[in-house]
Amino acid sequence: MPRGVPMKQGKYKTFSREFKAEAVRLLEQSGRPAAEIARELGVRRNQLYKWQERQRGEQAGAFPGRGRRRAADQELAHLRRENARLRDERDILKKAAIYFARESPSGMASSASTAECFK
Repeated sequence: MPRGVPMKQGKYKTFSREFKAEAVRLLEQSGRPAAEIARELGVRRNQLYKWQERQRGEQAGAFPGRGRRRAADQELAHLRRENARLRDERDILKKAAIYFARESPSGMASSASTAECFK
């Protein structure tokens, strides 16, 4: 596009939940290149990847509706993701504590009692 020429201001395209889910299914199961599928569907290739990532992360709630989420829904989704991350971190730390308790010199708490502390 030549410099100085204003770009058209248009509305964003919106796609239904079913359309997005079908596009992701095509991307994952057809074996065809993403660029080809994107051209066929009239979307950008990176949009297909974003939809795929979102569907993997949120499963049933991947495409909630039109437009942006309400603030309360957005906060709830954020808190759920954070909660899941914190659970994962806790589980890793539990395993590390048990591992290092086994490696500790004698005279320290046994690994069995350490494991009981972290249940």
